[in-house]
Amino acid sequence: MTFDSITSLITKIIDVLLVWGAFYYILKNLRKNVKMVLLFKGILIIVALKIISDLLNLVTIGYILDYIITWGPLALIVIFQPEIRNVLEYLGRSQLLGRHKVLTVDEREKVVYEITNAMEYLKKARIGALMVIERDNSLTDYIEKSKKIYADISSDLLISIFFPNNPLHDGGVIIQGDKITSAGAVFPTSENMKISKRLGTRHRAALGISEIGDSIALIVSEETGRLSIAMNGELNYNLTTDEIKLILLEELRPKRSILMEDEEEGEDDEIIQND
Repeated sequence: MTFDSITSLITKIIDVLLVWGAFYYILKNLRKNVKMVLLFKGILIIVALKIISDLLNLVTIGYILDYIITWGPLALIVIFQPEIRNVLEYLGRSQLLGRHKVLTVDEREKVVYEITNAMEYLKKARIGALMVIERDNSLTDYIEKSKKIYADISSDLLISIFFPNNPLHDGGVIIQGDKITSAGAVFPTSENMKISKRLGTRHRAALGISEIGDSIALIVSEETGRLSIAMNGELNYNLTTDEIKLILLEELRPKRSILMEDEEEGEDDEIIQND
């Protein structure tokens, strides 16, 4: 094989990988957006009708479908402009290596302790609350539109923020690393039709922010005092404090710490074998 043929082969492989990567990303995030799922089904129906009309030589329906296929993309851009903007914003917020502070074991345990301690108090007092923990996807857009705090995380501060007489208690708190960055944040509500009508604005906002990023949203119900957590477009309802604590400890664990621990375990095994 010549150098040109090798270069051409590599280029084609990269081209195919990029296309499959784009399809994978679209399909992975498609299930999180109800409108996009309906749009995708509609496109499949139109394609199926077009194939049938060509096979059966249906002139009239074929002409209409040709017209839809020609001008459909332009109409979709206009109709689904908000959804397209959300996808582009998601791409802009995504960072390959992550941006959130990597917490040590002690810092992670302290953050989880303070959050769950506050949630336990709010649960008993029937005080509603919404806390969103930033991970790889930036929440800067929501921080800029909320009240800046940037204070060390503590259960007392979280409780005081959500106290009914506090002007910021209606919004959400954003947590970055071991800091409370802002309060009074407003998040987009989920449009998932499968959500129970009994769930209020806090639960819908928590689910909404989890659908467009990788953040963790924690909710305390004002009416029932039940605790919930939203991640990856899914809502886990009516959890105990211990269950939330275990979930947070696992989800906030740095990815590279697993590799480091594996390496450390490997080194320990080698030391034991040598001994």
